[in-house]
Amino acid sequence: MLIDLEFAWIMKNLLIYLILITMGCNNTKPSSDYNESPTSSDRKLISSPGDERWIPLFDGKSTNGWRNYQKKTAGKSWVVKDGTLILEVVSDGKGRTKTEDGGDLITVDQYENYELSLEWKISECGNSGVLFNVVEDKQYERVYHTGPEMQILDNTCHPDAKIHTHRAGDLYDLIACSEEVVKPAGEWNQILIRINAGQTEFFLNDQKVVEFMMFDQSWKERIAKSKFKDMPGFGKSQKGHIALQDHGDAVAFRDIKIRML
Repeated sequence: MLIDLEFAWIMKNLLIYLILITMGCNNTKPSSDYNESPTSSDRKLISSPGDERWIPLFDGKSTNGWRNYQKKTAGKSWVVKDGTLILEVVSDGKGRTKTEDGGDLITVDQYENYELSLEWKISECGNSGVLFNVVEDKQYERVYHTGPEMQILDNTCHPDAKIHTHRAGDLYDLIACSEEVVKPAGEWNQILIRINAGQTEFFLNDQKVVEFMMFDQSWKERIAKSKFKDMPGFGKSQKGHIALQDHGDAVAFRDIKIRML
């Protein structure tokens, strides 16, 4: 009988000990390092190559990868200085400027479904633009005959600034910016153009300023009310070249890169 009581006492205390150990394990707090750092699987997701696969379109040293529209080389007015792609201009003798050997510059390659990021700086009272989905064909004389444009402009003094949908960051002649966040002439502005299956967004200096859908009925109706209504190839291609516009004014670009979606 004594042996049975001792055995029962031992088993009871062992059971209590095991319960306390289990409770202690369940209440153990994770370390601060664990709370602040993602797990290894999370890190793989965060650093996935698809998330940060930016491809430079400008090497900072040359116009390699670019050429004039419907030509084999870039015009000599497009020069590279200190890691910047610059369109140089001269006086036209009438109070305006022009390029001696410029022309609209386009990427050698064509792209579809991507994010395009770059910085631009416009001259005082200057005008330029970034065009996308440009189709290069002899039936289209200019890049804007097919490619929609994110406008580059000095809003303070260029005549186009008086026209709604012609100001910096606008989808030119189609949609005005939701807010004005452009920096003055002579300062760098950063843009991002995101196009995915027609869904398009414009960002200017980290602010989304324009959003629209291409290729649907509303897109066709919008074009029909614009200056592009008589251009049969405008805004119809889902892929194409990226173009930097020569509008006769000095403009600079840098950190031009793309990533596919």
